[in-house]
Amino acid sequence: MNQVFLSLGSNSGRRKANLNKAIRLLGIITGQVRKVSSLYETEPWGCTSDMHFYNQVVELLTQLDPKELLVKLHQIELLCGRIPVAERFAPRPLDIDILFYENRIISAKDLKIPHSLIPMRKFVLVPLAEIAPDIIHPVLCKTISQLLEECEDGKQVLKIR
Repeated sequence: MNQVFLSLGSNSGRRKANLNKAIRLLGIITGQVRKVSSLYETEPWGCTSDMHFYNQVVELLTQLDPKELLVKLHQIELLCGRIPVAERFAPRPLDIDILFYENRIISAKDLKIPHSLIPMRKFVLVPLAEIAPDIIHPVLCKTISQLLEECEDGKQVLKIR
């Protein structure tokens, strides 16, 4: 089984329900959901949407290879109501990004692992630090806790109780 960390986000529709459905589908379609971070409400990053995101990070154990996993994640996004659009940061009911896949480094046209924007996004680093503070970024050779301390992202990331 391969250890994978995923970032989940939703800023349209029933945000919490979208993420809960995605987590259920991850367990059915991709492998074993091992850990789930708390739910966080975050300001939009990279877009001008008025709707805040709900974000979580999930640790997954899977037998799928990275490209197979990516295909399954796109299927889950569609099952949760995502409609493919050309605009990169458009509002969406579900967005799933592969953050880490074991310690692998992959740089393909359609897949970059680790996700290149991890160090710049508090909405990823805060929930990731909650469930895996000591994992080491295979390119930057720093822990998630260190990356969070160094992150210059000024956007608010608030835990939902």
